[in-house]
Amino acid sequence: MSERLQPGDVAPAFTLPDADGKEISLSQYRGRKVIVYFYPAALTPGCTKQACDFTDNLDVLAAAGYDVIGISPDKPEKLAKFREKESLKVTLLADPEKTVTESYAAFGEKKNYGKTYLGVIRSTIIVDEEGKVERALYNVRATGHVAKIIKDLGI
Repeated sequence: MSERLQPGDVAPAFTLPDADGKEISLSQYRGRKVIVYFYPAALTPGCTKQACDFTDNLDVLAAAGYDVIGISPDKPEKLAKFREKESLKVTLLADPEKTVTESYAAFGEKKNYGKTYLGVIRSTIIVDEEGKVERALYNVRATGHVAKIIKDLGI
């Protein structure tokens, strides 16, 4: 398992398929700030709430120079269903092998109802215009997280 990212680290490069199967790379966002968030599964209550919050605040974030990318282990077909069902406007990327999720230290041990298991750790990494980590937030809550990011970033 990877070490958690710290501010100043170079964000691991990636290229993953989006909901339409189109390859998207972090390098395409050079010159813009990017909020990369990792979530366990499309079409689940917490992940839906988080994706809808990002969508609802996309204009505010975009006006402040931020793009938003959500990454989960789901396949592109499921992401497309998720996007259609919830009218999502954020870019959703598929990482079924979890290689990118692991490189961002967003995969590891989790505890739920007293059981320990491996899974996606809900995390948000804010990458600056040069591709460096500005903030790395791990074990975030689905509800209220977007409002907190906006407040913390002073948007």
